[in-house]
Amino acid sequence: MRPLVLLWGCLVLPGYGAIMGPKKIRGFEGDTVSLQCTYGENLGGYKKYWCRKSGILFGRCSGIIYATEDGKERTEGRVSIQNNLWNRTLNVTLRNLALQDSGEYWCGVKRLGFDETFLVSLIVLPGTSRPSTNLDSTSAEDTSLVLRSSSSKSRVSPTMVRILAPVLVLLTLLLVTGLAAIGGCMLRWRKQAQLATETQKNKINLSHLNTPMFPLSVFWL
Repeated sequence: MRPLVLLWGCLVLPGYGAIMGPKKIRGFEGDTVSLQCTYGENLGGYKKYWCRKSGILFGRCSGIIYATEDGKERTEGRVSIQNNLWNRTLNVTLRNLALQDSGEYWCGVKRLGFDETFLVSLIVLPGTSRPSTNLDSTSAEDTSLVLRSSSSKSRVSPTMVRILAPVLVLLTLLLVTGLAAIGGCMLRWRKQAQLATETQKNKINLSHLNTPMFPLSVFWL
């Protein structure tokens, strides 16, 4: 009895993590998206498929497409599927996405009893919500404006130099003249100060000379 239970479990119960893939993929309307589901070595000899989940029962799906056993790509409508025997991957490509393609899909391995499956959610976004590509053109225009502005500045610079050159020369001359005037004033002030000092010394010397001298005999009286 126990061997029969074990055999039933192997045939019916799906292996945990036997096939894995992306849980969610996104794409814009009209785009092409691709995904990979990987499976274990023990599932190499079974048929692989891709289908859309339908209903609430486990394993029910519609639009099923099986991969070929020789590893060649197979295409039906807008869906392509290929079983890579070496890497043990199931490659699925969905082309020209439509909004109604949004939903849940199965990566599956056909087995006796319950199939090994992995649920993938596909979200298709409206094409109008796609980020605008005008940003690149705008940035390019901004770059060209900057380049034109810098080139115009480089063209204007020589003209500005020619205009400012006389002004700079005049300012330099005024500065030199001012410094020369200040230096002359300081030199004259020093000379006047020296002259005043010498005059004061001469006056002191004259005052000493004019002082009356008394005869020595007076002090002996």
